[in-house]
Amino acid sequence: MKALVIDDEELARKRVLNLLEEIEEIEILGECSNGKTAIKKINSEKPDLIFLDINMKDMNGFEVLKQVEITPKPIVIFVTAYDNYALKAFDVEAFDFLLKPFKDERFFKTISKVLKTTQNEADSNFEKRLIEFFHEYSKGSTRLNSVSKIPVKQGNKTALVDPKDILYIIASGYYAELYVNSKKHVLRESLNNLEEILDENVFVRIHRSSIVNLNYVEEIIHSDYSEIDAKMTDGKLLHVSKSHKKEFLEKIGI
Repeated sequence: MKALVIDDEELARKRVLNLLEEIEEIEILGECSNGKTAIKKINSEKPDLIFLDINMKDMNGFEVLKQVEITPKPIVIFVTAYDNYALKAFDVEAFDFLLKPFKDERFFKTISKVLKTTQNEADSNFEKRLIEFFHEYSKGSTRLNSVSKIPVKQGNKTALVDPKDILYIIASGYYAELYVNSKKHVLRESLNNLEEILDENVFVRIHRSSIVNLNYVEEIIHSDYSEIDAKMTDGKLLHVSKSHKKEFLEKIGI
């Protein structure tokens, strides 16, 4: 297994590299001190495993992953200074987060899980674990109204959708349909969980099967029996249920 270490802090990179040298099953490809260099190296050298800092000076770890073009994509272990409460959801399986400063024991535990996990298993867990991370972090901190993107698996790629670009979200069975401009992204996630990671001042549940971005509500359509629909900027009409009507109108300023 070939590994690449990406972090803009030299001491942090050296720490991971020194620990990796103790693991016979892993070949070290090298290190990167910024996101731009990391993208080029990942796409050219095709590592199986990357240690990726979330917060770097030129771009964050999610922006790096967005530009990864290789197939299959590498197993990603984020190295981050996020608080420990947010990381409790990631004590199992290969995809993981290492909290700075981490202990050697914690590092080797993560490596052990990586070596036991197949590429298919790593791929299937990628989207699910990012959503869990955002969900857990929103509990222990503020809602993620400006920091994160929503990962959506698309074949051999993962699209990172910026929440501010979402017009509305529609429930479809076990899936959620995210409407972004002229595109529709399908995500295996409940609307309840998405509510937890979206900015409550921007996104409002108007029905058990729909959430709208208030910035894209163009008109309120009034019909008989005091019922209303929200007309979105793309022309879509979404019914506002009676149970959500009061909150929706308050948020919209009516």
